Formats: sequence, C-alpha cells, structure tokens
Amino acid sequence: MKARITGVATYLPQRTMTSTEVERRIEGYVPRRGVVERLTGIRSRHVADDDQQASDLAAEAARKLDHVDVDLLIFASASQDMVEPATAHIVAAKLGLSCPVFDVKNACNSVLNGIQVAEALILTGAHRRVLVCSGEVPSRAIRWRVRDHAQFVDSFAGYTLSDSGAAVLVSADAERGIFYRDFSADSTAWAIGTLPGGGSAHPRDPEYSYFRGDGRRLKEAFELVGPDIFLNALKRTGLGWNDFAVVAVHQVAVPYLEYLAAELDIPQDRLVVSLPEHGNCASATLPLQLTLGEWEPGDRVALLGLGGGISMGVMLAEM
Repeated sequence: MKARITGVATYLPQRTMTSTEVERRIEGYVPRRGVVERLTGIRSRHVADDDQQASDLAAEAARKLDHVDVDLLIFASASQDMVEPATAHIVAAKLGLSCPVFDVKNACNSVLNGIQVAEALILTGAHRRVLVCSGEVPSRAIRWRVRDHAQFVDSFAGYTLSDSGAAVLVSADAERGIFYRDFSADSTAWAIGTLPGGGSAHPRDPEYSYFRGDGRRLKEAFELVGPDIFLNALKRTGLGWNDFAVVAVHQVAVPYLEYLAAELDIPQDRLVVSLPEHGNCASATLPLQLTLGEWEPGDRVALLGLGGGISMGVMLAEM
C-alpha cells in the first residue's frame, strides 16, 4: 500500500497588493522606492478580506476537492485562527465534516509535514483518505508603522508574504504514490525569523505581534546546512530532475531561488516560478506550484521545502 496525492487545490484571495503599494503603505520610515521588488522579485501578493480567517482560506481550497468521505483532516499552516482550539476543528465545522482532526505547524514546511504525517498514518492502516489543508494569513502580522531603517530591515520578511489557502488530498493506493521523503532541521537557528507574540513567551504585548527576521542570516543558515538533503534524494532513487514533470521549490525571493536552482542544477523548464505574481505564500507555496504546473496522472513530482526554524524537507511522488 502507498499514499498518493489524489487532489490538489488552492484558493487565492481576489484582492492583491503590488510591491509599490506595499512601500506606499509603510508609515514613518520611507523606504527607497522599488526596493522590495528589486530585492525579492515580487511584483504582487494576495490579501485576504478583513473578515476572512485562516480557516476560511483552507475551507475554500478544500471545497474544490472531493472531501466528503475523508476520514482525517489535518490543518497544516503557519497561521491559525486562534491559540485554542486547533484550527482544524474550525475548518471541519465549515466543511461539515465529523472525522478526527488535528493541527500540524512548522512554518513554511507545515503542508509538507502534514503530507508526511498523512502518508505515515495511511501506511499504518489508521486512515485511508486524509485531507491536508492550509490557510495562510500573514498579512495580519505585517508591521506598517516603521520607526527607522533598522526596524524596516527587521520587518522586511513580512513585506514578501501573501495570503492563500491550499488543500491536498492524500489517499491509499495499491499502485503508486509517495516513494521518497526526507527531512532535516537546524533548530539552533530558530531565532533568526520569528513571530513572537501569542504564546507563553509574549502572550499579550502588541509589539511582538509582527514578523521579525534577518533575511541575510536566514540565507546563510540554509547555505550552511547545504543542499545535500535534496541531492541525496536523487542519489538514493537513481533519478534526475528531468525525470520529474514539476520540481516545486519553496520560494522566498527570486535571487535565492536562482541560487538554489543553480546549486542543485534544476532545469528551468521543471521549475514553477510562482513568486513574482503571488508572493511568498508560506506553507501553501508547494501546493500552489502543483496547481500552476503542468503534470498528468502518473507523472513524478518533487517537493522541496524550506522553513523557518530552520527546517528542510524533500518529497518525491508519483501522482
């Protein structure tokens, strides 16, 4: 028995914001015009309506799939509606589901880890059809009133982020499915990028309710870990990137995507570059690229994950 990805869907809010509009919205410190797009390659990102929650975006994506008879729902996202209960309960209620539910959280690798958990539970026989869904609403944690250049740099990651929903249906299959997966982490680098508020460390201070991070240090941390986890996937399976219809890579900035693609020698025609028009969709990025990419049932796809904390993951599957 294998676990196969039998459905993928995304939901992108209709409202968008260009990088120029992002810079104009910032109050206090005035950044140099064009700096966001120049450093990231992002032209536009999606913004949820004020009355839309993370659970709404996940539910909108899930409604595009045949989810009626799923026997487990996993909400896998960096965002959440509230600290308690698990957002998975709220999504299930909106979808009219009565199956077991729980949340999985690991920054931008949340969906990839959610699929990992779904596969493991299917292989044990505990479940047969698992809905992994995500609702990312990072726009609620962007700092718009900026004191000075130092605070602008510290808040810069937030200006790349995009609101989005995603849903992935993972089902038991006797013939094909996920055939390789590997994950790693360097948790000593957890403090490089954070959203500190809402937990036990900073439960109520509004100052900690914004994204904070050092993009340069984060890039250095990923480079220090190195690309071996991705290259080993090819060595251990005897495959090359040309054997995949789509190589989906988590994308935070076009320059880093180009660097990583060059380091891994990924052909350009296998990449789906979602970043310029959709921004950094956090954990919904990989599902988004599967919906944008060209593949058919039976094709192989590669999912390459990068997440704050920091963590890396790779999953290879026959669709």
